This record gives sequence, structure tokens and C-alpha cells, in this order.
Amino acid sequence: MSDTIRLDGRVLYLSQEPAVIEAQLAGQNFTRESAGPLRDNVSTDEITPVTVMLTYDERLGQYPYVGFKAGERMPIGRNAVKDGGFRVTVAGKRYGKGSSRESSPLAELSAGIRLIVAESFERIYQQNCDNIGILTTTDFAVLDRLLAGEDVPIDEFLKGRDALTQQIIRSGGLLAYSRFADWPAPGTQRAAQANAGANPGANPSANSGAKTAPKTLVEKIIDRHLHPGTASAERGDGVFIAADWRFSHDYFTGMCAHLMHRAFGKPAPLHAPDHIIAFQDHLVLAPQSIPHVRDGLLPGVANLMEGHTSFSRDYPVRSHGALDGLPGSEGICHALMAEQYALPGQVACGTDSHTPHSGALGCLAFGAGATEIANSWVTGYVRCKVPETLRIEIDGRLRDGVTAKDVVLHLLQMDAIRSGGAIGLVFEYGGAAVRAMSIDERATLTNMVAELGGFTGIVEPDERTVAFLKERRGIDFALESWMKSDAGASYRDIIRIDANQIEPMLARPGDPGNGVPAPRLDEDVAIDIAYGGSCTAGKREDFDFYHEVLHWGVERGIRVPEGTRLYLQFGTMAVREYCEQQGYLPVFERAGVTLVMPGCGSCANCGPGQSANDNDVTISAINRNFPGRSGPGDVWLASPFTVAASALAGKITTFEQLKRAHG
Repeated sequence: MSDTIRLDGRVLYLSQEPAVIEAQLAGQNFTRESAGPLRDNVSTDEITPVTVMLTYDERLGQYPYVGFKAGERMPIGRNAVKDGGFRVTVAGKRYGKGSSRESSPLAELSAGIRLIVAESFERIYQQNCDNIGILTTTDFAVLDRLLAGEDVPIDEFLKGRDALTQQIIRSGGLLAYSRFADWPAPGTQRAAQANAGANPGANPSANSGAKTAPKTLVEKIIDRHLHPGTASAERGDGVFIAADWRFSHDYFTGMCAHLMHRAFGKPAPLHAPDHIIAFQDHLVLAPQSIPHVRDGLLPGVANLMEGHTSFSRDYPVRSHGALDGLPGSEGICHALMAEQYALPGQVACGTDSHTPHSGALGCLAFGAGATEIANSWVTGYVRCKVPETLRIEIDGRLRDGVTAKDVVLHLLQMDAIRSGGAIGLVFEYGGAAVRAMSIDERATLTNMVAELGGFTGIVEPDERTVAFLKERRGIDFALESWMKSDAGASYRDIIRIDANQIEPMLARPGDPGNGVPAPRLDEDVAIDIAYGGSCTAGKREDFDFYHEVLHWGVERGIRVPEGTRLYLQFGTMAVREYCEQQGYLPVFERAGVTLVMPGCGSCANCGPGQSANDNDVTISAINRNFPGRSGPGDVWLASPFTVAASALAGKITTFEQLKRAHG
């Protein structure tokens, strides 16, 4: 990359005012002051909605910001950024929230954007920018210098970045850096953890017994997986760590393979291909998706699927595919990782922001972009920064009808989280209420660290973890003494919560952080759609919750009313089998449920349960409700209990409120 940066085009201010956006697209230039308040929380769903993510090359340059919402309008159309000659994008806090999709920065880059200036960035989005050569900064004074015509040294864009990231940025991206880096084969996992034959990547030298300062569990896992060329690492250091599991899904497998072949040739020399997994889950329900059918997008879906299946066919990797004769898949990648692969103390990375799901088992699991995963397939290593940890201590006992989803929505509405104060942190969950949770419920806590803005979530493995591994996977796993944070480990902060004070929660449409306790909702909100499913809410215990409410209703002659639709989607086929064994399916049928096979479906605006128009109101147990996420209508977030109760009532209500209403 050049030693100096000069502005050679226009600046696009992502204002809250649609008229300001439209004026910029018409050729008028603004200043930061005249542009008015900048939009916060611009999500990757808005930068590149899933309906435009049907290619993985420069054609994405037609689409950046086509889902961007200013006021009640979406003012940026196809080719508007490229045709407008914009080179810099400017926004507010937490830019790039949501999905880890590298399609978003690639679309910006392909449209001509070379620099993003924002008050703060989400971790994965900024790392994706680093990897493909887009510069980012939170220093608005740098923008002022560029606007004044100054040549700004590249060093200004490296301030506050770790040494490894600085090298990658100077190289022009990760793969350019990788071609000249040393990639020794990751070591063999210590025998004590090889009992499941699933961890090829640990660093035995990290277990030498030398006395060290107290560490968190994540710091210990990183130490045991460090690149051999790194003797030790301190918080804030950028490092490469050996990944035990590396996975992609059908949206990004083709992009990963394309990038890998461009950098390493074809066929590429994969490292440990039996620990690479390709999941076909995000697009399997596209033939039932309103916009994909209506707008003729299925050929594009087929293009992505071909990229995915050709990689699975050409290389000896593990693969989970579509069902035979039924629309759906074997399961959603995050759920299958916990059901079949991840183990305590391991490292797992994947092309999805909800990869921390598996942290419920006490492993380090995090999302990464396509470039990172492509590099990891060949090298065996993935990049991260040794993170600080936020301890979430939840003591006491949750009230009846309050779930892990309510805990997360409670956290999300806290000012410290909404402002981006937890970006890039580990969420380490503990306390009596967490210890009492099943692994399924713990997975909701760790899964939604993506919405909280963290690097990952983790729960110390315990006897519940051991029992889960035995019951679900037949593994006799032995916990080791190191698999917990040390007494005296240092935390960025400790948030203490009295579990008994948490009420059933909602998040108003637009952002998961728009939290409000459901009993305090001061309006009746009629719903058209109720949706229970996704990686967050399609687990066995989630279906226990759905069934508890619906069984109560069926016994009293209450079912989903006309004008309301309730969809329940299984996270994996094993969950469906569980529901069949438990006798849940007849109850669901009597209640008026539409059952959906596994797949990301309406959570990714790609299947049954999505809204059809902007007047539709949905209450959903999924993880995020950014504009356009599940169709054009408004989406309220809630727990499985509240979703099922609302479906029976035809309006937003909690299970307790429903029971009182039917005395």
C-alpha cells in the first residue's frame, strides 16, 4: 500500500436525513456539520442485503447501501455509489454491525470506496476491511486533513492497531501478507485432549508449567494454540492461532475458495481437510423465499450453491448438505458445531458472526470473514487479537418464564452495551443462574454475543458440559484443571445482574438493543407473523418452551387465530427427532403451527416466515431485527415463551399475561 493517502473523490455522509443522502447522490457535496446527525448502527444487512449477495466478485460494486435506511426511506439505489464518484464513507457509532459477511466491504471496495470513517466499528467488519485493503479510522481529524487536500501518511491509519494488523494493512491485505509469511504445520494436540480425535492444533509448549500471571479461560486457550513463532502474547497483541475447526456456509464457501485459489493456486494445499466443514444451510429454503422467487434471484442462488458444492466435491472436507426430498438441511452450522464437533478448550472459526454459539461448551469460537477462512484452510491458522474479557455474573434464579434470550435482550438495552462499550470483548458468563442453565440455554448467551458487539462468548465447562457431550455425542470427556479462568484473572469490567430482576423482554423493531420489558409495553401490538427458530432459538430446549405454551393453549381450546401465522423451525434434524420422540408434533399441529425444516430461512430473509410487505408485524425469537433482516415489515424480538404466547393471542403478550387473560 502507498506510504501516503490522498483524497481523489467524494465523501458520502451516511446521514439520518434522507434528503441529505439524496442531495449527495444528485451531486451536492456536504460537510460533516451540514450533513446533520450521522446514522449509528449501520448493519451489514443494510450495506449488502442478502438479496444482493449472489456473487462473490467485483459485481457486488453495484449494490453498497441499497438497504440503508434513513428515516423511513431507503434512498440509495443500485450503482449510486459507483456513479457518484465516492471514495470515502462517513458514519456514526458501531458501523458494520451484524453479519460477518465480507460481501459488505467488498461491495464498498468494488464501488470505489477506499476509506471508512466512523465513530466506532464492529470487530469483524473492520477486520474484513483490513483483509481486503479498505482503510478505516475513527479519527475525524484525518478526514479533515484529506478534505483540505493534504497527503496523509499511512501511519495515521495504523494508530491504535496491533503490530500484526499494521503489517497486514501495509501489505494491502491478509492474503498479500500471507504469501510471504512462515506457516509451520500446527502442532499435535496434547494427548489428554485427543480423546475425541478432534483437536490437531494446540501448542504443547504453552503447558510447560512455568508460573504465569492469572489468566482468563480464553487467554489460556489462545496460549495453547499460538503460532510457534510467537513465544507469548499479551492483551491487545495481534496473533495467529491454530484453529481446530474451520467452517464455511453456502453463502461464502465459493468466495472463500475463489480467494484461496487466487492466492495459493488450484488445487490448493489444504491443511487438515478433515477439520474443515462446509455447511449447506443459509440458502436451502430460497425456493420458498418471497423476494428470491419474485425477483428472479434463484439463478444467483444456484451460482452460490455451485461454488459451495464444487469445493465440497473437489476437496476431502466434511460436508453437511440439503435434505433428500424435503426443503431444508441437516442443520444450521452453529447448532451442528455444538452437536457434533466443538469441544472444551478448542478453537473454532467460521464465516458467520454467530460462531460463538459453541462457546457454550467452553471453547473459543468466533466469526471471521471469507479472506480469513480462505487463509486458514491452507495455513491452519486464524488471526485474532488477544482480547480483554468482560465478566457477566448472573446470580440468583431466573423467574419462571424468563430465559437466556431475555437475559441477552436485557444486556443489549444497557447503555454500556448500546454505546459500543463491549466491542471486541470476550463475554465470560458465570454465576449461579448460568451454572443452572442447560447447554442449549448457554448457547443462546454465547450466540448473541454477535449482537452485543463482542469478540466471543464463553461459559466455563462443567459437569453439565460433560453430560451434554455424553448424551448428545457419546463422548466421555474429561475436564482438565486448566479449563477455567484463574482466581485473580483481570477483567475489563464485571457486570453483576440479579437474575430475579430480569423480566420477559422485547426488542422494538430496528435493532436488538431497542429493549423494553414486555410487561411495561404500553400499547397493544397486533402481529401477523410469529416465528420461532434459527440457530438462536431452534434448539431442543427452545422447543420445550414452545411446546409448554402451545400445550397449555390446546388444552384450553386456544389455537393460533385467523390472520396470524406461527412458524416453528428446527435448528437441526436431531431437534426434529427429539420433538417427535417427546410427542410435541401433534400438539403443534393442533395449535396451528407451520413446521419448517432446518435452515437459516426467514432469519436471513430467505425462507418461510419472512414478511411480505412493510405493513406486516412479526414477533420473532431470532437474534437480530435490523431493517430488512426478515423482510420489509417490522420485527420485534422476544423469547420462545413470548413468541408462542403472542401467536396464540394474536398480539404481543407474555405467557404469564396470556394465562391471566384466560384465568
